[in-house]
Amino acid sequence: MTELDVRALQRRLAAFAAERDWEQYHTPKNLAAALSVEASELVEIFQWLTPEQSARVMERPETAHRVADEVADVLAYLLQFCEVLGIDALAALSEKIERNEARFPVPERLDTSEPPDRHSSE
Repeated sequence: MTELDVRALQRRLAAFAAERDWEQYHTPKNLAAALSVEASELVEIFQWLTPEQSARVMERPETAHRVADEVADVLAYLLQFCEVLGIDALAALSEKIERNEARFPVPERLDTSEPPDRHSSE
């Protein structure tokens, strides 16, 4: 998704809310709460699945549709939240990735022919 696409979606969401006089409810607190609720609804789909079942969730049309709908709800509230607070979501993400790359450098291994130990505490 490009920045232009994000801005276009934010404009559509803002217009949708304005046409229904919902802007008054789109405060940072309310949008953060709604985002949390929608994220919880996404988690609910996976709640009692095994790791193997969760990896295959998109294979079943009925669950794939539910997952996609909840992802859309989460993204919609996140974009509205960013719009209200003036956050450039893509720039914020890029900056966060850069900080994480500096904070968590790729570990150096002596023997690169062996796979890394994912459980190492080094």
